[in-house]
Amino acid sequence: MTGNPIDWKKYLIVFLFTVGLFLSASYVSNYFGDKKIDQLKLIQDKISIDILSSETQFSLLSELSCKNISDSVLSGELGELGNKLEWGQQNLGMTDTVSYLKKYYSLLQIKDYLLTKKISERCKTKSAFILYFYTTAENCSECERQGFALSALRDKYPELRVYSFDYSIDLSAVKSMLQIYKIEDTKLPALVVDEDVLTGFHSVEELETRVKESFKLQETTLINTNPSKTIKNKIFLLNA
Repeated sequence: MTGNPIDWKKYLIVFLFTVGLFLSASYVSNYFGDKKIDQLKLIQDKISIDILSSETQFSLLSELSCKNISDSVLSGELGELGNKLEWGQQNLGMTDTVSYLKKYYSLLQIKDYLLTKKISERCKTKSAFILYFYTTAENCSECERQGFALSALRDKYPELRVYSFDYSIDLSAVKSMLQIYKIEDTKLPALVVDEDVLTGFHSVEELETRVKESFKLQETTLINTNPSKTIKNKIFLLNA
């Protein structure tokens, strides 16, 4: 007794359909992968221009006479740059390029911090700033909460600068700051306020008392008529 004849045509159709499905999936995957790379390159180009512009501003601001120095325009530049990096990290992931640009951002913050200190010493003024060291949410349950508190403080006192640094970033300049202030990964979040190191979470009220005593800041009521203009008051936590 002979069995049913094999329907080769049927198997061929199934095979071709499977191959077509596989090739289509590969094409779609590659298409969106290429789109993601294009987006990343666009972000990289924009940030590179921002960095070059900021480098030029550093040189110009360092040469200003004391009477011509007001609030540094770099605060807005840093906010815009941080916003672009945060978008890149959330939408594109921590790729090598995003990680590389994050290091640029950290260096730019350090340069602004050093410029601010230099101007303060030369002009006999006391600039208001806080250094903030954080790490990932998995390793620091209070870091995100601390970031929100600092953002609220910045909203209330626009003169205040807050420089945020990821403890785990592989950057010698940041590591030097960690050594200078003796910041430990087991005591994060950590803040440096007027050369005093504070570890653990600190509320807006606690920090407000400290900065008002140290820097004599004036409270400002902000009317947010354009949300895009408040980017500089956000504390960016760009995790590695």
